[in-house]
Amino acid sequence: MLFLIVQPTVWRLPKRSSRIGGSLVHLIQYSKAAPVVSVNHLNKPTVISSSKKKVPGTTTVKHATSLAVNSSLITPPLVELVTPVVVNEIGSSSKPKNVSERDQNAWREYAAKPANLTDLYLKLSKIRLTSLVVLTTMGGYAVASAPFDPLTFLMASVGTGLTSCAANSINQYLEVPFDSQMSRTRNRVLVQGKLSPLHAVGFAGVSATVGISALYFGCNPLTALLGASNLVLYTMIYTPMKRVSILNTWVGSIVGAMPPLMGWAACTGSLEPAAWIMAGLLYAWQFPHFNALSWNLRPDYSRAGYRMMSVTDPGLCRRVALRYTGVILALSCAAPYLELTNQWFALESLPLNGYFAYLAYQFYKKSDSSSSRKLFRFSLIHLPALMLLLLFNKKKWYLGNKEEIVVPSLLEMDLPKVPMILGASNVLAATPTNLPPSSSV
Repeated sequence: MLFLIVQPTVWRLPKRSSRIGGSLVHLIQYSKAAPVVSVNHLNKPTVISSSKKKVPGTTTVKHATSLAVNSSLITPPLVELVTPVVVNEIGSSSKPKNVSERDQNAWREYAAKPANLTDLYLKLSKIRLTSLVVLTTMGGYAVASAPFDPLTFLMASVGTGLTSCAANSINQYLEVPFDSQMSRTRNRVLVQGKLSPLHAVGFAGVSATVGISALYFGCNPLTALLGASNLVLYTMIYTPMKRVSILNTWVGSIVGAMPPLMGWAACTGSLEPAAWIMAGLLYAWQFPHFNALSWNLRPDYSRAGYRMMSVTDPGLCRRVALRYTGVILALSCAAPYLELTNQWFALESLPLNGYFAYLAYQFYKKSDSSSSRKLFRFSLIHLPALMLLLLFNKKKWYLGNKEEIVVPSLLEMDLPKVPMILGASNVLAATPTNLPPSSSV
């Protein structure tokens, strides 16, 4: 155990820093009443003893639980006082503050209560990202050229969601040391110690097992294979690659393009060329979406050591975002020729894709936080809107089994056929269709 003992003489030292147990401690003032500081087994500096005389305006810190100490404190007048240690969590944008009892409690590990587990699991699973993954899987299933089976649709959605929960949980488990250095991620469940690493890994294992089983038995082996491959790609290739090469963005885009393929495979049991149009749209969408997001997070990514385009090559980051909006335009025009949609889709998606490209161009030219924020926010609207256009302009709709009647898209069919396609065939059955010709009077 390391001990730091201060000489009992009032004197001032220039601000300097020394490593104590992995924490950066700035020694500002010393006095006759200076405490003895040690490092415990948790690598936390601890006050062993101090003067019994309490000086007004000072605070005795028992546990400095943060990983960094801020040195921007203005040194008070030279009086006898207990050494003030000012701490602030790494990557924090908040102002420095003396550690209070409340702050100590906020960073203390505690046992999760059963009532809080649901909320903690949702945070561990990155529920908003998981919801987007499930949404694109549903879109792939709905646009596929096959009859709609509610049970298979449900199993595909649940299985994909659980697999995504597992992937995100493992990702957080692997990135705890780096998440603690980023303002955006420092409050995550594992960084805060609200769940133990073993608990998180156990949750991920159960989610992955149940999710892939649901895809295998509830859908088909192809869907389960795609789900398992995506899990491995995200956790074992993309996650460690983020600290190695900017190519991680291209690998991560493959992960984002996989869910619509899973939905299509769950519906049809195969992957027709039209399915790859949907996957291509999702793949291209990732670049303007993520590059715009990462632009304003460059300090965080740089501090944590992530090799993102926005950090290592900002110019490339903007160019790639603009280029892939052009790819989205091209794929939208190609969709009718691969029997995915009718001809109207290319025309109807043009304003949506055109404005997306315009925002990407503004981001490319201005390269400021405002243009990147506008591009990112519109990307959250662009994707669901494009999925809805794909659905409403779907090339073929099946009234029953695949061997039965195939009808054109919703916009081209007669209105009475719509309820039948949506599952309300009894409405159409109750309507007489073969009436005898009316007799003349």
